Amino acid sequence: TEKFGVVKRLSVNARAAGPRLGKNVQSVIQAAKAGDWSEVNGVVTAGGVQLEAGEYEMDLVANLAEGIAHDERVDYIGILPSGGFVILDGKVTPALSAEGLARDVIRAVQQARKDADLDVSDRIKLSLTASASVLEQIANHEELIKGETLTLELSLTEATLTEGVSVGEDELVAITVAKL
Repeated sequence: TEKFGVVKRLSVNARAAGPRLGKNVQSVIQAAKAGDWSEVNGVVTAGGVQLEAGEYEMDLVANLAEGIAHDERVDYIGILPSGGFVILDGKVTPALSAEGLARDVIRAVQQARKDADLDVSDRIKLSLTASASVLEQIANHEELIKGETLTLELSLTEATLTEGVSVGEDELVAITVAKL
């Protein structure tokens, strides 16, 4: 689990361990926090003191230590109540970025449809104006955009914009919709 950025954490229950350990309970708690503990064959020892069942809890946590190389660090770790964990790769590939931009365009076109008082079933002619890189990403997802927005005719125009709807990574697109 450590190679995935998930580590076991030992928490000493002072109320449960205190009566048996007395004043040593504080040093055992500090040892557990410092990582000076072990679990061998089900026996948990912290700071050289063996703990009994009920005197501690062990759970999985995300290791947010700085020592992990950035390219090895997992961006998103979720610890499940069952004791398992889920890891999501947070790296955004060019393909994911392009799909995200296309979905931003879909959202913006749906808003333009609404602003134009079009019925949800109206088929439209859609004109999109944007930079060459944005148009390339739109073209790669043309069928998705057309299908989701009920576009029968799509025209793409390349231009440098200073105004428009923000899509993707702060890119602009100008949108014109017309009922067919």
